[in-house]
Amino acid sequence: MSTTGLPAWVTTGVLVVAGAAAALRWLRVAQREHYAPGRVVRFAGRWWADRALNAAALAGGVAAVAASGFAPLAGLVAAAVGAGAPVGLGVRGRTGGLAWTRRLTTLAGATGFLGACAVAGGAIAGQPVVGAAAVVLGMPFLVDAAAWCVVPVEARAAAGFLRSASRRLAQVHPEVVAVTGSYGKTSTKLFIAHLASSTRSLVASPASFNNLMGLARTINEGLAAGTDVLVVEMGTYAPGEIARLCRLVPPRISVITAIGPVHLERFRSEERIVAAKSEITDGAEVVVLNVDNPHLAALADRLAARPRPPHIVRCSAAPASAGGRGADVHAALDGETLVVRRTGEVLARVVGVKAPATNVACAVAVALELGVPPGEIERRLASLPSAAHRLEIVRAASGVVVVDDTYNANPAGARAALAALAGVDPEGPGRRVVVTPGMVELGGRQFAENEAFARDALAVADTLVVVGRTNRRALTAGARHRAGEAGAGGTVVLVPDRPRAVDWVRRNLGPGDAVLYENDLPDHYP
Repeated sequence: MSTTGLPAWVTTGVLVVAGAAAALRWLRVAQREHYAPGRVVRFAGRWWADRALNAAALAGGVAAVAASGFAPLAGLVAAAVGAGAPVGLGVRGRTGGLAWTRRLTTLAGATGFLGACAVAGGAIAGQPVVGAAAVVLGMPFLVDAAAWCVVPVEARAAAGFLRSASRRLAQVHPEVVAVTGSYGKTSTKLFIAHLASSTRSLVASPASFNNLMGLARTINEGLAAGTDVLVVEMGTYAPGEIARLCRLVPPRISVITAIGPVHLERFRSEERIVAAKSEITDGAEVVVLNVDNPHLAALADRLAARPRPPHIVRCSAAPASAGGRGADVHAALDGETLVVRRTGEVLARVVGVKAPATNVACAVAVALELGVPPGEIERRLASLPSAAHRLEIVRAASGVVVVDDTYNANPAGARAALAALAGVDPEGPGRRVVVTPGMVELGGRQFAENEAFARDALAVADTLVVVGRTNRRALTAGARHRAGEAGAGGTVVLVPDRPRAVDWVRRNLGPGDAVLYENDLPDHYP
């Protein structure tokens, strides 16, 4: 039955406006997820299943789409659902609104084109309302489809920028150090730059510029004539990405800091993570590996067995009894003193260094390969910088000791953060509080890892503040298990977002108390 009368076209117009609002919401998710095709639909599934209200709204919207085929005004229900739901996912955003870059504009244009085609198809079939309503509710699929469509467009747009970076790199011809790892790569990059910058002219990629365009921008905007060393961080979400980065910036020295379940949701197994990260070793003359990690110890053995192996530098922070004795570079705390050894001989003794020892060992190994004198390394170790929001410990004006680990989101880092909280010695007896949304992108291990983290957190802290809904079930389950094991559990506080958590801390903590902020999720997570 055709429904192309006045009510149908009025409703279609309303649906087009609602579709624009829905598009802005899901385009923001696409941007926050680095425009990776398929991610918007995944997040949409999380949001619609997040709470009963959203699930009911989606069911009502789907029913309205079906009903609009014979009752055009039912399309208004679909418009309301598309424009106003899922509840909790705003169009503007709290942690980051839409940034109208060229790339986002291209994606928005492609999304609009696909939507217009769908509406036109409905009109041709005599069902304009059905077509428009389906577009509004199906906007996550439309944005992901558009993301797939613009991949070749983006590749062409980036080509000139990448060619310019390649030319610049060939002209300056610096010695390239590339750092990757599931975690610890940003800190290690900072340490390398700090240790070598007093003796070498050096440029390091800023912040977390660790993808193809970020490295190209580092080269085009930051690589000056006369630069001796370029230190870059390399990240990956999929096999082949680091290999592509290495084609743009071929490293002489490659570093892998750690392997863990970070991005396990995308990679599916730690073995695939190892394979992807180890792409950084292909063609490198020197490979620096943290062999405290079993995956990297095995990789070191595989590389050594090649017919023409690279020079492998094994780094460790493990006690000698746990395998640290055989490392080429070893770093460990002896009381308050960081002791660094090279092939068993003491290279440096520095008091008061709070940095992760394995990252220090990897950085020292690279500095030695770059020709930095041992005495200069020892001098520079005393003033190692810290990466912002990665296990930073400060005392707030209120007197509360704050352990800021909001940029870390992996099980090993979370354990280190809890140890740091346990080691805080606030004035007086003091309360200890952990504020966290939990860890994400851990695949099938996510529930178990968050459950274990909550259990461990309440062994150190008396209060666990759970932020958001993404990992709420796992974290509260861990708290219950801790209560059962200990006979008395700590307090669990549930808050919807980070600002509410900060407000709780300000109202409840004072001088002598300590709080750990472990991870912080952007607000496109439920």
